[in-house]
Amino acid sequence: MSTERRDIQLREDFSRGKVLTRKALLGVVHLDALPGSPRHRRGSLADIVSNARRDAETILEAGFDGYVLENFGDVPFFKDEVPPQTVATMTRITCELPRDAFVVVNVLRNDARAAISIAAAAGLAAVRINVHCGAMITDQGLVEGRAAETLRLRNELGEQVAILADVAVKHAHPVGPGFSLTETARETAYRGLADALIVTGPATGASVAEDDLVEARRAVPNRPILIGSGASANNIAQILLVADGAIVGTAIKEDGDVRKPVDPKRAREFVEASRA
Repeated sequence: MSTERRDIQLREDFSRGKVLTRKALLGVVHLDALPGSPRHRRGSLADIVSNARRDAETILEAGFDGYVLENFGDVPFFKDEVPPQTVATMTRITCELPRDAFVVVNVLRNDARAAISIAAAAGLAAVRINVHCGAMITDQGLVEGRAAETLRLRNELGEQVAILADVAVKHAHPVGPGFSLTETARETAYRGLADALIVTGPATGASVAEDDLVEARRAVPNRPILIGSGASANNIAQILLVADGAIVGTAIKEDGDVRKPVDPKRAREFVEASRA
């Protein structure tokens, strides 16, 4: 199946909020530090675009269905609203990358309105929202979901941009005792109206507990469930017995280092292992 046809099918599945008709594999394009962020180098925007295009093309050539674009280099992150220059720069970069695939944008740490706006302007398939419902304690402080605002903005823009929402996102802890993954997953899907759920490990590159994946699947049997961290060529076949797809970054980078470029060989091996 061609990349374009895979994109169309995934868009239809996610927009209907149903279990996918085929497993979805998404690589991650980690952007270098953007203008205004502490590690940004003046005059480097052309290099940022070039590096992002290289990684996106490598991911698609390896056989992935698409990729997630995120401002990974902008540490430390704003907890919600990012500056206008970040939104403008990410929109420009997105429009210069391959878009004949299932492309997702994630504005870290949790600017859902910016992500929806970028996706609508660039004609992207989906957004990733780290905290869509409830609240989480993070290194940015208390991050609260703003599902009501996000869904209304999407409706105002008139674009069917799918919402891929994390459940108990990595690098974060639930607020208060008595956290229930089952209840959080159900509320994110059925009250927050997320089109798909993402289950992660505790940190970037960290494996997902199998029990968490199974619990999320049982709690929400009629929405796509994706793995958001820890997927590798060694475990992806087992993961896809339960999950509908995976988002992978670290495992397909050179030397397994999230700060390095996507490795064509690692990316191909990941796709091949997923088909085993």
